[in-house]
Amino acid sequence: MVRRHAVVAGAGIGGLTAAVALHRHGWEVTVCERAPALPATGAGIGLAPNALRALDTIGVDAAYAAGRSVPATMGVRSPDGRWLTRSATADMAARYGVAPIAVPRPAFTAALAAALPPECLRYGTTVTGVDDAAGRAVVRTGDGSGLPADLVVAADGIHSPLRRAFFPAHPGLRYVGETAWRTMVDAAGAGTPAMSETWGPGRRFGVTPLSDGRYYLYATAVVPAGTRPSDPVAVLRRLFGTWHDPIPALLDRVVRLDPAELLCNDLYDLAAPLPRLHHGRIAWLGDAAHAMTPNLGQGGCQAIEDAAVLAHLLTDTPAHRIPTALTAYTTARHTRTDSIRRRARRTGRLGVLRDPLAVAARNLAVRVTPDRLALRGMDGLFNGFRLPARELPHDRGAGTA
Repeated sequence: MVRRHAVVAGAGIGGLTAAVALHRHGWEVTVCERAPALPATGAGIGLAPNALRALDTIGVDAAYAAGRSVPATMGVRSPDGRWLTRSATADMAARYGVAPIAVPRPAFTAALAAALPPECLRYGTTVTGVDDAAGRAVVRTGDGSGLPADLVVAADGIHSPLRRAFFPAHPGLRYVGETAWRTMVDAAGAGTPAMSETWGPGRRFGVTPLSDGRYYLYATAVVPAGTRPSDPVAVLRRLFGTWHDPIPALLDRVVRLDPAELLCNDLYDLAAPLPRLHHGRIAWLGDAAHAMTPNLGQGGCQAIEDAAVLAHLLTDTPAHRIPTALTAYTTARHTRTDSIRRRARRTGRLGVLRDPLAVAARNLAVRVTPDRLALRGMDGLFNGFRLPARELPHDRGAGTA
């Protein structure tokens, strides 16, 4: 078979996972990343059982790449420390075959990049557009050059220029009303807390032990978009400093960080699903395809699923059949990802309730739900990953496979 060439726009987790998967399926791959290098700092990412199984299909061992450290318990708490719901990770492993892990995002992306030949990675290269001709695409870059490609993977993030270019009528992003702060802190001497998210009135605080022994911390609050306080740590202390242990002690560690290590982002999701996840020879994945709020911890996990399914459907697919394979990719991924996007939005609405009566009713409803039923409610997420059949319908005028 003639060697096929894929250009991946974006070296985030979805783009790099797609590049590794395609490379291992025999594709020549070029990854264009506008940043001068992969980030050395950042936040953590949770890899749920569905993402770990997807990584398995392409031969990536996340635990080997970024370490494995699994807390004994995870769940939701109230600001006074009471558990509203709690699951043992051993029960999750028994139900889903593997326990979720959380890894430092920079270490994970570095491990994915290391799985590619160095010549595949082009940092400081911005994709400015794609000429999607019938026979082959040409990817335009910021230096004015063009890269011929049999496949273009649009992994260019939540503000995806390629999404805007090819779906100009789509309403785009919607601010969900929250801003998030994220960072990683040293865990030495701080004990080993459970993986928890604490819900207060209009704000939340998450503590996640990472595979390298640090903690990934995140906090959200209902504020106008673009709110950037001059002293964000003082704001975090005011919002969360009286909450249960170990939150106050962990905030003390945030004070000692370089300010650049405390990330601040307004939270957006897609206002509506894309009509499809492909156009000709272009496939969208991850945030570019189905940006969702982080309330279910599935944004990165769904990008990994996208990458695994895309590479699977393109295994041994000749160049002239690629558009047909991408139609199958949309069929395989569109309904699942949009369902999770909408579920994440609904979950977020529960997490940011501010009216005292509504908060009390929510907490009671969560607390009286048996933990086993709460765990069963994750079946659709954690057991929902499947590799579809590769038999493609005959596309008119494209010839036979």
